[in-house]
Amino acid sequence: MRAARLIKMVLLLQNRPAMTGAELARELEVSERTVTRDAQALSEAGVPVYAERGRAGGYRLVGGYRTRLTGLARGEAEALFLSGVPEALREMGLEDIASAARLKLSAALLPSLRDAPRAASQRFHLDAPAWFREPEAPALLTVIADAVWDDRCVRARYRRGESEVERELEPYGLVLKAGVWYLCARVRETGTFRTYRIDRFVAVEAVDAVNAVNAVNAVNAVEHLKDRFSRDMDFDLPGFWAEQAERFARSILRAEAVVRLSAAGVRALPHAVDPVAARDALAAAGQPDERGWTTVTLRVESEEVAYTQLTALGPEAEVLSPATLRERFAADAVRLTALYGSREG
Repeated sequence: MRAARLIKMVLLLQNRPAMTGAELARELEVSERTVTRDAQALSEAGVPVYAERGRAGGYRLVGGYRTRLTGLARGEAEALFLSGVPEALREMGLEDIASAARLKLSAALLPSLRDAPRAASQRFHLDAPAWFREPEAPALLTVIADAVWDDRCVRARYRRGESEVERELEPYGLVLKAGVWYLCARVRETGTFRTYRIDRFVAVEAVDAVNAVNAVNAVNAVEHLKDRFSRDMDFDLPGFWAEQAERFARSILRAEAVVRLSAAGVRALPHAVDPVAARDALAAAGQPDERGWTTVTLRVESEEVAYTQLTALGPEAEVLSPATLRERFAADAVRLTALYGSREG
């Protein structure tokens, strides 16, 4: 979009003394002719872009011009990247910061572009929570979010089955999946990364605050208050989450079912069962038989879950094993025939 390109052009020139037309064209992924037109548009809008001709020429901003966009505070800039997720911002306690960031951004835009935020909000909206469930933010989400933003170690107590476990964690990132919040953190004792459901935390407090209270003297307390963990800059939150989600999906698939699928059944399988299980089953399947049916070995969570999932495929799937599961579908077929068989009168 041209509006975004013009802003990027100003920021590029703001961060470098001068740039040639070819350099700007490469950075903006446009032609040099487009760069010339954009520079003229900025100049007409009051941005002092100056073009120098000749072999050593190029574009630069006159008089140390700075766009007001750099007036954004760090927290506001970080929240701005989440401004398309309003419910998540409210739950993390960042709604006011994001609102301030949007106001500063609007003030920094060219007059002809100041309707851009409204135009964007009219066209795009992300509704993260799942259907048919009232979203409810975990009580400790705001505390954990503050620790994530501040790279602050926390001492957390959480439910594991019927018991409670206490750990010191380095909170690296938050993930909102289908309306459920998760924390990706490194366990201080082991140095390993783990994922926790935030609604299972019973208590969370900053490690430095705990240590400061227990410090022998004020000097120690001050040192503890400065304590933050050193973030591993190579940590990739989206990549880590994808790996953990797939590992979790595989870990709960403890049983197997052998199923014959019609061509329509093959297409519908990823929508009826776990996508990871469907992908693995179809990848390992042989060629379709003479009727066009494909036999797959499907990993499932349990026979009960497989029954519920495969029922959605109707006549496009035939369960071959286990025998008990096949018998359930056979019994259903008899009942369906009785219900939908021809009626007299």
